[in-house]
Amino acid sequence: MSMLLIKGTFRVPPKSKPDGDTVPFIPDNVADWKLVPGCKQIVPAADGRVSVRLESVDALETHYEGAYGPEQHQPLDLAHRAANELLAWVGFASVDRHEDETVATIPESVPGFILTGGSDIYGRCVALVGRGTPPAASGYEIRVDQELLKKTANFHLISLGLVYPTFYSAFPRELREFLTTETQKARAAKKGVWADDVDVTMKGAKITGMPSITAADGAVILPKLFRRLKEYLDLKPYEPLLNCFPSYLAGAGDKFRITSEPEQKVGLHRVVEIINGHTVRMTRQPEELVFDEK
Repeated sequence: MSMLLIKGTFRVPPKSKPDGDTVPFIPDNVADWKLVPGCKQIVPAADGRVSVRLESVDALETHYEGAYGPEQHQPLDLAHRAANELLAWVGFASVDRHEDETVATIPESVPGFILTGGSDIYGRCVALVGRGTPPAASGYEIRVDQELLKKTANFHLISLGLVYPTFYSAFPRELREFLTTETQKARAAKKGVWADDVDVTMKGAKITGMPSITAADGAVILPKLFRRLKEYLDLKPYEPLLNCFPSYLAGAGDKFRITSEPEQKVGLHRVVEIINGHTVRMTRQPEELVFDEK
């Protein structure tokens, strides 16, 4: 697969809230943002900065508002570990995280590069993140193979089990399968979210209200499932029963396919099970799902 290489700096300005799957980036040539393909043009901040969304990974949420209700987060220990590991990997020597999730770093910026296949429907740049000197000139497309993928933050975070794989159809199958193998290695080694039954996405999380998925001892689940649950509970704060949750998931209309099946499916209710009205579990591992970008 060929991806556009953009050279620049990772910069964490005051009051920013980078998490485990986004990092602020400024190209050396801000006009390079115009080269990024996609259905929606990327619009940088006045200083040229864009929060780059890491390709194929999803970290626990440190701050998620959604369509309804106040901002919430998943259990913060693992969420912060992923966020801090990402910043440390790209080259920030120290990270000072405040209670409102804003951070200060030393140094304020570090050199690096991104490899992007394009923007998403929200106008975000989705990319592989690299550090130091890039392997080619900025503004050109280069082939991304497994060896180059291994040198990215995306691979690093998955290898440590600090993020979940979340695949979209535009990312090539060969690279998805490579990250799938690394995910399964991390799970077998019980790293990060996979450590000693920490993740309960497949085993089932008992939901008795929002604290069930936000408190320090709350359930650690796939972030995409957390986001849907959070929005559902915002709509029904006094009714923690999940009997209507499958209908909500059907209405959300996520389009995806299961890697072992040819047909596209619509709605996560097709891979989510509700048990006794209070427990929710997914019936497929996250690496088995490939989502549609649209």
